[in-house]
Amino acid sequence: MLRDKNKKKMLYLLPIGEIEPYVLEHLIPSLSRTFSLPCASLKAVGIPSEAYHVRRRQYNSEVILHRLQTYRPPQGERLLGITEVDLYVSPLNFVFGQADLPGRVALISLCRLHQEFYGLASAKALFLLRTTKEAVHELGHTYGLRHCYNTKCVMHFSNSLRDTDIKSDRFCKRCQQELEDNLQMLRSPER
Repeated sequence: MLRDKNKKKMLYLLPIGEIEPYVLEHLIPSLSRTFSLPCASLKAVGIPSEAYHVRRRQYNSEVILHRLQTYRPPQGERLLGITEVDLYVSPLNFVFGQADLPGRVALISLCRLHQEFYGLASAKALFLLRTTKEAVHELGHTYGLRHCYNTKCVMHFSNSLRDTDIKSDRFCKRCQQELEDNLQMLRSPER
């Protein structure tokens, strides 16, 4: 029993479908620093066919998020699913991601973070920055953070890609303090 308590907690990334390795290589150190957790990638899993909505030609993020619960390793403090498919949740037209709030699983879609989605030339650095912002945002929700009114805070709601581009990949002072308080509570020895 004591050994289980002393196991190192991890943040895991789970590719859902095919994800380019450079995306995971970029996210692992970034998320590890942000959340003070070792981070690793798991073996990719398939995209749940039952999440596909034929008329919309999109995938229901709630269905995939629910499925993610079954993939979380026992030592995983958090699990972030990453997919290239276009996601939606009713009544919204699309979402960049979704998370349990609070919870242990989150999901992001890379689909609309690519410049190519909008008919523009590829911009790898911009794409990776957007990916980091959305990953940090959704994982922030799993630690109990809600949307922030500060447009520069990573926890600000992104209703469009412009909103994502305006905000930073960091928490504002208020959200950073709330995150630290929540992490301290979660990781205290009594728990």
